[in-house]
Amino acid sequence: MTKKRTAHIVSHSHWDREWYLPYEKHHVRLVQLVDSLLDRLDEESEFRSFFMDGQTIILEDYLQVRPDQKERLLRHIQNGRILIGPWYILQDAFLTSSEANVRNMQIGHQDALKYGEVSKIGYFPDTFGLCGQTPQLMQQSGIQNAFFGRGVKPTGFNNEVSDGDYESSYSELIWEGPDGSKVLGILFANWYSNGNEVPVDPVEAKAYWDRKLADAEKYASTSELLYMNGCDHQPAQLDLPEAIRTASELYPDTEFIHSNFNDYLNALHRSLDCELSTVQGELRSQRTDGWGTLVNTASSRIYLKQMNQQGQTLLEKVAEPLSAYAHQLGHAYPHHLFTYAWKTLMQNHPHDSICGCSVDEVHREMVTRFDKSRHVTESIVQNSMESIANHVDTSCFAEYGDHACPFIVFNTTGLDRSGVVTVELDIARIYFREGETIEKMRNQMTSLEIHPHRVIDHGGRQLEYQLTDLGLHFGYDLPDDKFRQPYFSRRVRLELHVEAVPANGHQVYAWMKDVVERPHSEIKESSLLHERTLENEFIAARIEDNGSITLTDKANGKVYRGLGIYENSGDIGNEYMYCQPKNTNVLTTEALIADISIVSDQPYACTVQIVHDWDIPVSADELLAAEQQGIVWFPSRQAGRSTETVKLHITTTVTLEKYSKGLQVKSSFDNQAKDHRIRMLFPTDLVSDVHQADSMFEIATRSTEPSSEWTNPDNSQHQQTFVSVKDDVTGLTIANKGLNEYEVLRDGRNTIAVTLLRCTGELGDWGVFYTPEAQCLGPAQAELMIIPHGSAVAEEAYALAYLYQIPWMTVSTDIHNGSLQPKHQWLQASGNDMQLSSVKVAEATGDLAIRWFNMTTSPTTLAFEPRMNYSQAYKSNILESHEEALTADSNAVIQLEVKAAEIVTVVLNKSI
Repeated sequence: MTKKRTAHIVSHSHWDREWYLPYEKHHVRLVQLVDSLLDRLDEESEFRSFFMDGQTIILEDYLQVRPDQKERLLRHIQNGRILIGPWYILQDAFLTSSEANVRNMQIGHQDALKYGEVSKIGYFPDTFGLCGQTPQLMQQSGIQNAFFGRGVKPTGFNNEVSDGDYESSYSELIWEGPDGSKVLGILFANWYSNGNEVPVDPVEAKAYWDRKLADAEKYASTSELLYMNGCDHQPAQLDLPEAIRTASELYPDTEFIHSNFNDYLNALHRSLDCELSTVQGELRSQRTDGWGTLVNTASSRIYLKQMNQQGQTLLEKVAEPLSAYAHQLGHAYPHHLFTYAWKTLMQNHPHDSICGCSVDEVHREMVTRFDKSRHVTESIVQNSMESIANHVDTSCFAEYGDHACPFIVFNTTGLDRSGVVTVELDIARIYFREGETIEKMRNQMTSLEIHPHRVIDHGGRQLEYQLTDLGLHFGYDLPDDKFRQPYFSRRVRLELHVEAVPANGHQVYAWMKDVVERPHSEIKESSLLHERTLENEFIAARIEDNGSITLTDKANGKVYRGLGIYENSGDIGNEYMYCQPKNTNVLTTEALIADISIVSDQPYACTVQIVHDWDIPVSADELLAAEQQGIVWFPSRQAGRSTETVKLHITTTVTLEKYSKGLQVKSSFDNQAKDHRIRMLFPTDLVSDVHQADSMFEIATRSTEPSSEWTNPDNSQHQQTFVSVKDDVTGLTIANKGLNEYEVLRDGRNTIAVTLLRCTGELGDWGVFYTPEAQCLGPAQAELMIIPHGSAVAEEAYALAYLYQIPWMTVSTDIHNGSLQPKHQWLQASGNDMQLSSVKVAEATGDLAIRWFNMTTSPTTLAFEPRMNYSQAYKSNILESHEEALTADSNAVIQLEVKAAEIVTVVLNKSI
């Protein structure tokens, strides 16, 4: 007997919190949806269940307005009729950091468990492409599946092509990550609305189901057919039980079920009797024409990406480790503040938010959220540094008495670190007191003599530095036990070069006023050979007349020419996709003469400034407005660029530090042009068909040449920290801060093009939504680092790129005894190719959780020594639970064998 086909109908609403409407307007509709859903669940047992879009923030948003409905909501979650989690929000994975993806899963689980059971569904209905490490992320979360709408082009079971690099025979497939983790992938081949608005009327239902059943069977590997009853902001179809009864009467050969994902998966597993295609790695829609990948959201409103990079980095790479170390000293770990800061940040991480593809009101609110999250994070950082500082022994400066102002430099990265640090110090303060006039206190501070002076480390060694007198400063303390304490101070800024500050550690220094004038040497070491050449022992950089950089890697003699040229092209696309106007030329600064001057020449670093004055078109021509109003599909547009020009004044600074293997480049300009894109070009002249880019817990290797189906002239792609091209001998890596779009050009030189700015005037997609603020008029800046290297040591360059993201942190203190040495390291680790990702305290257990990932596709060994009190170490997963006990050797070193591309989390039980 032939098994009846089954139509599994899953009720849901894909809930973009903000998009073509501002957040609060969507919010009102959400409240209406959940109100009506709860009423229906109360009265109708046949309406079996509703999937809450895989994100627990919906519960927060609803209860913020309807706290009186919490009991009803809780009841239906606990009886299994409303399914919640596993995420906090539905994020864009390529534009959010590795740890942000982990925190999203952790907080989603924590919040879901407060209500009931976590839905173990890997849900990515509308994510703009999927990272290669997603299967491992799912496996480590106890999830064996991934439901997604983009990234793979199915062929259907009648297609002779059964397997390919990025396609599947069916809508069901096996998805394998670079570490070998596998999950069952379910592609919404007919989209996540293929079962939307099911008719109750028999005539309408017959036409509907004839089409829908055929559409699903075209791609399905079994007779278990999945129908998603809902769409973007779709109200719940409350008469679905009646619609199902109609369908059942019309199709006796089909069983129609008001289903859920778990029931569908169980039925699918029972029915599978064929071999599914295995799809490996990233899912980025590469086997398409390239016009619908939405990849250029990586460059839409770049200022948002830069704010996100700053906020993420400060939270995960600075605040969490510093708070974890303070916790080791007995200070409370502020879980509540971290959760609030992370949640506020992650509210900017949905794909229509961080991608910059919403109306202007949405992105204005995002700026406020970024600020709010950062302000909380900065407070956590300051409190943690001050807590640690109180335990650091600074008595090495006691002999200098009141003449010394100690400060501590923190290195929260996984590598010993040298470089230029900036710190501001109050070298004297006077607090406002009764009987003292403002004028007298002010004069006392301004009349202080600060010369001569010097900076020393804890061993008395004098450091190279530069001092800037900031003069009179007003400040205030906010003590825990008294009213605010205002003061005047005399403030200085120190720029100094520190060496070998230990990984996961700190080192103390002191500024001091000398009692005796000391002779200064007339000989000044410099990395500036002349006004256009910067050189240290690793690299040499010459600035050419046009402002481009000729860079020499002194380790292997490789010379890179033409680095740092600017490119400008028109853009008549939208927030989703870039589209260069037809019959227009790309402009560059290659033929411009730049104004070049020295900004700074110190023994520890030198900086050269490059200035371009560039005439570029002021906007697109007048035809674009009509094409936007008429919703002309952007690749078919005929608009060109205006003949009117506007001046683009670009200031570029190039900085080389004394011991750095990378050249820092900072670009700043005031954009007054519309409908265009600015990129910086880095010709590599290396022969390779592939390149590497940083992604979530992975150095992804990507083909530079797109597939044969690709017709889009632009082949832009996502990056996080860097992009790199290498051959058998040498390589060039370009690191960035918040510049998430790049392209490796097929120009015969394998030029890396990094997008600095993209300006458009409409949202795009399904209607007419003007977004004038997406033109990004006004000041903008971009920061990059050029890192030449040998191909055999590429991972060292990648580690330097990760290091480049993380700021130095400093705090001033006083002279006191302490339990921590002036130079201290909390955690020492070694292991070829292992990158430290996170150091934090797990909320559920209070254990220290440390995470690394293997940057390579080869097994390696991780050896680490926790220099702190703990009772037991465990290998864990990203949810930071105890799994496999680990044992330290006689030297207190713990060793782990690490698989290729493995994400490794170790938790340390706090010592009783």
